[in-house]
Amino acid sequence: MRKLWKRLLALALVCLVLWGGKTLIGAGYRLFLEAMYPIRYEEIVGEEAGKYNLDPVLVFSVIRAESRFRPEAVSGKGAYGLMQITEPTFEWLQTKMDDGGTYTVEDLYRPEINIRYGCKLLSILLGQYSSTETALCAYNAGMGRVGEWLADEAYSSDGVTLHTIPFPETENYVAAVMDNCGVYRDLYQFDWNGGTLHVQKK
Repeated sequence: MRKLWKRLLALALVCLVLWGGKTLIGAGYRLFLEAMYPIRYEEIVGEEAGKYNLDPVLVFSVIRAESRFRPEAVSGKGAYGLMQITEPTFEWLQTKMDDGGTYTVEDLYRPEINIRYGCKLLSILLGQYSSTETALCAYNAGMGRVGEWLADEAYSSDGVTLHTIPFPETENYVAAVMDNCGVYRDLYQFDWNGGTLHVQKK
């Protein structure tokens, strides 16, 4: 009888260790994901996303894909800051804004400026194209190039959406942003309260 109890106790201990280990692994993986998919510049993102009626999840996802939340990021193609805006695009966007600001490319290193103009660009593209994926193609490859793709039956059957993205870089970019959106929605709860964005861990 004592041997049976010892075996049952040993089995219980093994189960407890395994369950505890699984819990620790799960918690560790969660922390890893939160580190890889952080929430930063929440106040700025909330303000600008609210102003342009954007999903904040999309804004965070674009920032992660573009710069990994590094405001000092510069690409080899001359894109700057958190949302990787080029100088010509920045100059063009300033003609679309009513904030009265006159900025130089150096201002793109400022998170509040970069996110403001990146959100403005996203809002223009989402208004112009019928799908988020097509808008993201334009964010990455440019509106002119996407216009050419939509006019080509090899890439678009209806002239409105793309069934094939001919640039692997752009295809990978769109996939990365959409994947980011899924992970952010799994990790966090996004709520608006009185026009202010609140993000909480799930």
